[in-house]
Amino acid sequence: MTIAFQNGAIILEDRVLDNGRVEIDGDTIRSVGPASGRADIDLQGGYLCPGFVELHAHGGSGHDFMDGDEAGFRTICQTHARHGTTSICPTTTVARHEKHMRFFELCRKLKREGTGGARVLGAHFYGPYFAAAAKGAHPSTGLRPPDPREYEQYLGFADCIATATIAPELPGAEGFVRACRAKGIVCTTGHSLATFAQMTDAVRWGVRHLDHLFCAHSDYRRLREFQTYPMRGGILEAAFYFDELSTEVIADGKHLDRELLMLAFKLKGPDRLALVTDCSRALDMPDGEYLIGPRDEGTPFLKKDGVGVMLDGKALASSVVGMDHCVKTFHEFTGQPLHMAVRLASLTPAKILGLDKEIGSIAAGKRADLVVLDRDLRVRDVYLAGQKIVEH
Repeated sequence: MTIAFQNGAIILEDRVLDNGRVEIDGDTIRSVGPASGRADIDLQGGYLCPGFVELHAHGGSGHDFMDGDEAGFRTICQTHARHGTTSICPTTTVARHEKHMRFFELCRKLKREGTGGARVLGAHFYGPYFAAAAKGAHPSTGLRPPDPREYEQYLGFADCIATATIAPELPGAEGFVRACRAKGIVCTTGHSLATFAQMTDAVRWGVRHLDHLFCAHSDYRRLREFQTYPMRGGILEAAFYFDELSTEVIADGKHLDRELLMLAFKLKGPDRLALVTDCSRALDMPDGEYLIGPRDEGTPFLKKDGVGVMLDGKALASSVVGMDHCVKTFHEFTGQPLHMAVRLASLTPAKILGLDKEIGSIAAGKRADLVVLDRDLRVRDVYLAGQKIVEH
């Protein structure tokens, strides 16, 4: 059955097509072109854009992926779908081994079955292999270096792991990266105080992405706490030096100001910079106290002023917004055109995962994951593989 979207602007990967038309056939985009004939779906002067692809999100609507609750897992994916996300990498926190095993069991199950919301692309295994001094808001319980006797159990779920994070300075980091790469898992660095030299090694092992740029990692100033001279570069400097490395920014308007967003875009460009939410369970919840990580061992934080902060108010804890907010913020803060902001939330993360031939842009032959936005960039409707899953 062919369905035509018309009477609005189509956000393509390189431009906005005004007065365009998109036809889908079942779960696939059939054609993209100028308006003609009748419309089955009236865009009412709004925008049709590709579904957002989320690399890094922890929760929503009061739930964290690490709670180990299937209903909560589904609720998180449905919550992110309301914000335009059609594909998601459920992201872990620091936790005990059995918590991760339960998470992977649910991730595999719901990748196969569907969630009723955003499609599970695969897990972002994002803890426990962090440097203690750079753990940020994550729980201290469960921080540890990679041990093959443990991570080989996790890699038994390699069919549902998309990305995996490591602090390269930890003992055993090289073995972990090489084991992940052998399984086709994209390796990332985050929550680390690695030096530039250690990042050079990590790139050689196969690390290709950096988590949330400017947040919870080393730079030359932080490394001077441990060695006065000569000054050394860290992860930040490596991010800008190595063309092999893509990265991501939390564009919620709270984590980074406009100048840092503009700098990240200038130096990494549209193919190597993605938008992420790094969103906690406080998404779509009232201000108040919440936990990062599992309910029985998470770290408390406060949602206030549109962001998560630690209880003492001295450090950020998480984002509390959806991808629609990040797209709008990046567009408005940086002055980049709308199609570029959308690209960073769709095609670029799809490329980072190696899925850009299937998802991430509105083009013939790709999956019909689509979002209808009004002119104020509010999500109106969301389609997953041609089926409407959200209607506001």
